[in-house]
Amino acid sequence: MIKRPGNKKTARRSRTARPRAAVSAQSASPPRPSSIVPQGGVRGQALVVVIAIMTFLAALALGETNLVSNAARNWQNDISSEATVQIVPVDGVDMEQTLSRAAKLVAGFDTVAAARILSLDQTEKLLEPWLGSDIDIAGFPVPRLVTVTWKDGAVPDFAAIRDTIESTVPGASFDDHRIWTSQLASMAWVSVAVRLAVFVLVLAALIMTVVFATRSALSDNHHVVEVLHFIGADGPFIARQFDRYFFRTGFKGAAIGGLCAVVLFWALSLWLSGAGQPAQGSQLALLFGHFSTGWSSLAEIFVLVIFVSVLAMMTSRYTVIRNLRDIDRKGADFLL
Repeated sequence: MIKRPGNKKTARRSRTARPRAAVSAQSASPPRPSSIVPQGGVRGQALVVVIAIMTFLAALALGETNLVSNAARNWQNDISSEATVQIVPVDGVDMEQTLSRAAKLVAGFDTVAAARILSLDQTEKLLEPWLGSDIDIAGFPVPRLVTVTWKDGAVPDFAAIRDTIESTVPGASFDDHRIWTSQLASMAWVSVAVRLAVFVLVLAALIMTVVFATRSALSDNHHVVEVLHFIGADGPFIARQFDRYFFRTGFKGAAIGGLCAVVLFWALSLWLSGAGQPAQGSQLALLFGHFSTGWSSLAEIFVLVIFVSVLAMMTSRYTVIRNLRDIDRKGADFLL
C-alpha cells in the first residue's frame, strides 16, 4: 500500500484551523442593538431637506428684519438731525438775498449747528431723477432750499423757528421733518412685524413637520415601543432614543440651511456694495444701508441653527411622551 504523507499534513492543518476559527468566532464582538428610530432612509433625508429649507427661510426673514430695522433707524437719524427751509420765488424779490437772509435768521438760534444754502447745481441734481440732466432750471420758478442741521442733543423750538422764518422771509416755509419721521417709524414697525410673523410661521411649520415625522417613526415601531414601555422602560428613556436622532437630523438640516443663507447674504453684500455696478450699488446702499455679513450676522445664524436643532429635539420628546401617555391611558381603560 502506498502511503500518502500529504494527508497527515492536511489533517494536522485542519485540526489547528478549527480551534483558530472557534477562537476568532468567540472573540468577535456581539452585534450592536438596532435603534428604535430607523436611521437614514428616504424619510430621514427628506426631513433633513425640509429642515434645511425652513431654516433658510427663517434666516432670510431674520436678515430682512435686521436690514429693514437698521435702514429705518438710519433714515430716522438722518431726517431728525436736519430741517429744511423752502423758499418759493416771489415777483420783485431777489432769490439770492432771500436765501442769505433766511440762512442768517435760522443760524441765529442756539439749537442750530449750521444753515447751508443749496446751490443751483445741487438743486438740479435733486431734480435730475424727474426732470433729467439736460434741463437748465435757471429760467424756471423752482423753489430753493436751505438745509438746517441741529446740534447734538439739542431740542429745537420748532414753533418759534417756523413763526420767525415764515413771518420775516417772503415765500418761505419751514419743514421740521417730524411728519416724515413718524411715517418712517410706522412703516418700519409694520415691516418688521410682518417679517417676524413670517419667521414665527416658518418655525410653526417646522414644529408640525417634526411632529409628523415623530408620529411616523412611532407608528413604524409601535410594537417595539409598547413592549419596551410595558416591561418597565419609562418615558424619558424611550424619548432619549428619539432625542438623539432628531437633534442630529435637525442640526444637519439647520446647518445646511444656515450655510446657504450665509452664502446668499455674502452675495447680497457684494451686490449692495456696488462691486459689479457702482452706480446701482451706491443707490441701493443709500436706500437700504450697508448690508454686511459681519460676526454679529454669523452669530445670529449660528444661534438659529442651534435653536432649530433643540426645537426639533424638544418637539420630538414632547410628541413621544404624549404618545406614551395615550398608551398608558388605553391600557388603564382596557384593564377597567
